[in-house]
Amino acid sequence: MTVLVTGATGFVGSAVARLLKTRGERVRVLARPGSDRRNLNGLDLEVAEGDLLDEGSLEAALQGVKTLFHVAADYRLWVPQPDQIYAVNVEGSRKLMVAALRGGVERIVYTSSVATLGILGGDQSADEATPVALTDMIGHYKRSKFLAEEAVRELIADSNLPAVIVNPSTPVGPNDVKPTPTGRMIVEAARGRMPAFVESGLNLVHVEDVAEGHLLALEKGRVGERYILGGENMALSGILAEVARICDRRPPKISLPHDLILPFAHLAEAWARLAKPVQDPFLTVDGVKMAKKHMYFSHQKAARELGYQPRPAVEGLKDAVAWFRQEGYLTG
Repeated sequence: MTVLVTGATGFVGSAVARLLKTRGERVRVLARPGSDRRNLNGLDLEVAEGDLLDEGSLEAALQGVKTLFHVAADYRLWVPQPDQIYAVNVEGSRKLMVAALRGGVERIVYTSSVATLGILGGDQSADEATPVALTDMIGHYKRSKFLAEEAVRELIADSNLPAVIVNPSTPVGPNDVKPTPTGRMIVEAARGRMPAFVESGLNLVHVEDVAEGHLLALEKGRVGERYILGGENMALSGILAEVARICDRRPPKISLPHDLILPFAHLAEAWARLAKPVQDPFLTVDGVKMAKKHMYFSHQKAARELGYQPRPAVEGLKDAVAWFRQEGYLTG
């Protein structure tokens, strides 16, 4: 039986594809023509070229598939053209789910994000039941993922879509080729290029544990339910201190107020728009706004129902730094 994985050229999706291969599964991945496929190197799998917005390519990729992992998403905290992120994350997800229904797919794991969940702030950990609304979403990425998850839920309720939803927190570890916003932060900290920071809090989890959580959700998850695939809550100062310790550097000591740094985020975005070609700013307005609350979460539901057991977050940071060093991200 063939398993289809979308987003396998990316960070989490490639970890899912690798784990499936180690379990002896026949894996097909959906990849856009011309996409960066370094994360597929060495993997014995089938590549179906296509696009989430191309219904014909989705139907072709789903031929003979009974299990689908929809991991693909446009994960950017800043986009010069916001319509793109809604097209991929919302409409692309809806098109794929409808095609899966038509194709007779029997089991789906849809990768959402903790970005769609409520946040309690302080040192409190939110869970799957924490109240939240679209108006709570900061930025286009969070809004698009919220709307995409709602679209999947509607299909579960109205069309019996056989989907389980997983909500990864902040994955770290090897094969973050792009890298993700968190990966970029780790790279800069490892290179000693973060003299100051804006205090926040994240839930870090090893990317391979997130992949394991996907397979556990496939096996044990209840259709229509969502499961946080998280790890350890850590203050940003603690994360940067760990990266500094791993790299034998001094951690940054200067914590800047959010309101002080916000104007610089606006300038960084303006500069990114003017650059040719357009560049992703390291500092974003949405990122600064989100940092005002500690984004802490509990994975107890996944532990209880799926048997999910993530490792300590520092192991993910060690593996991330080792991989970035090996691949040359820390030079120059």
